[in-house]
Amino acid sequence: MKKLQYNSPVILSFFLLSLAALALGYLTRDWTTWHLFSVYRAPLTDPFTYVRFLGHVLGHAGIDHFMGNMLLLLVVGPPLEEKYGSSVLLAGIVFTALVSGVLQFVCFPDAALLGASGIVFMLIMLSSLAGMKNGMIPLTLILVALLYLGREVWSIFFVRDNVANLMHLVGGACGTGFGFLAAKNK
Repeated sequence: MKKLQYNSPVILSFFLLSLAALALGYLTRDWTTWHLFSVYRAPLTDPFTYVRFLGHVLGHAGIDHFMGNMLLLLVVGPPLEEKYGSSVLLAGIVFTALVSGVLQFVCFPDAALLGASGIVFMLIMLSSLAGMKNGMIPLTLILVALLYLGREVWSIFFVRDNVANLMHLVGGACGTGFGFLAAKNK
């Protein structure tokens, strides 16, 4: 009989923490989702403000939001964790969460942000750089940027919904920067 393998510790742990945050949200009637897993303008004297700078990436508005992010995370994340290593991928996730959390806090005082979309976009852009060799820019990076990120720019100007498209771009920028940095350090 084959045994299960916890093959991607960072990605699987992120998934399980997000699932736990979703379950806690349901159990607390969204109290935890709002107070721990959403970032918004709050007093800097509130210790939860600092938790939310990172914790917002674990929160989701509902099962559809969760499923949309987690399916992509589980498909794209494990090969990247294998390629770059768990500590590098964890650093990318923490950096992206912190950057998007602080930007949301500073730039959008009247709105809350939650969800792993920025992390997913970071992973997508990082994966488009995975085949970079000899310092040459992969065509996949250009195509992904044009298609995926181009759609986000379009949505910022022409679509009115509750999607934080700018934070998707921030996640994509973090992934691109991380990918170039990882390639440079190899």
